Amino acid sequence: MSIKILHIDSNHPVLWNQLEEAGFENHADFKSSKEEIEAKIQDYNGIVIRSRFKIDKTFLDKAVNLQFIARVGAGLESIDCDYAETKGIHLIAAPEGNRNAVAEHSLGVILSLFNNLNKADAEVKAGQWNRESNRGHELDGKTVGIIGYGNMGKAFAKKLRGFEVDVIFHDILENIGDENARQVSLSELQKKADVLSLHLPWTPQTDKMVNAAFINAFEKPFWIVNTSRGKNIVTADLVEAMKTKKVLGAGLDVLEYEKLSFETLFQDKNTPEAFQYLLEAKNALLTPHIAGWTFESHERLAQVIVDKIKAVYA
Repeated sequence: MSIKILHIDSNHPVLWNQLEEAGFENHADFKSSKEEIEAKIQDYNGIVIRSRFKIDKTFLDKAVNLQFIARVGAGLESIDCDYAETKGIHLIAAPEGNRNAVAEHSLGVILSLFNNLNKADAEVKAGQWNRESNRGHELDGKTVGIIGYGNMGKAFAKKLRGFEVDVIFHDILENIGDENARQVSLSELQKKADVLSLHLPWTPQTDKMVNAAFINAFEKPFWIVNTSRGKNIVTADLVEAMKTKKVLGAGLDVLEYEKLSFETLFQDKNTPEAFQYLLEAKNALLTPHIAGWTFESHERLAQVIVDKIKAVYA
């Protein structure tokens, strides 16, 4: 029987070509609405997505012949995973595909924050030659705390091996430390960390996790980097901590406002006050959800998905 796959987002050609070579029947629809896709999804055995829309209960009830959902990305939060599993649908993601990109981005953000690279660049281009106000910090001798020690957290810890830093992490799973990082309690991490890097999925447990109480539990002022999910941080609480210098700098690749108001954020007269502060803050480094968005990861993500789809039918 031919396995029919519907691709609703564009991806690296490796994905389409290798599935075709393996005997799968590919179909593409990059423009139809969710409702229009639902009207024909019963004809397909698999669907390949990125983040176009949510795969919810309504969608899954119409997908009566669906055998797998493959998301070309690290997380599955856009899918009602519990309900899909009750229907025996295989869930496929590819965190292995962009973990190196995320790790390199995280390191780059920290080094930029520590050395005022983006701020200094803007000043020089504006004709200012400010040395003392751009005196930096060295990463050596610091303690880097990682929350979430899965694919991304482990890849980031590995990148830190060339620095004289103490790398610690906290995770809900026990006994997963390795040669690159030591597992500690959350309270110990909050006591020791000079830098906090988040590598978490977005779940009910991590939603708004980094709030005022969480931040104030840190013993020292610290820098924070978030390449995971924007809603893991309460932006208003982060901004208040930046104003009091409890948080020394923030590198945010993801924002609390993503997918809710992000498309019109810069045109909206009601830009959230906390976000306006970040736009103007010299110690905030903002990027548009690109930590895992490299040319190399684009192909690697597609290859991981191909391999995992093949494995379902092996």
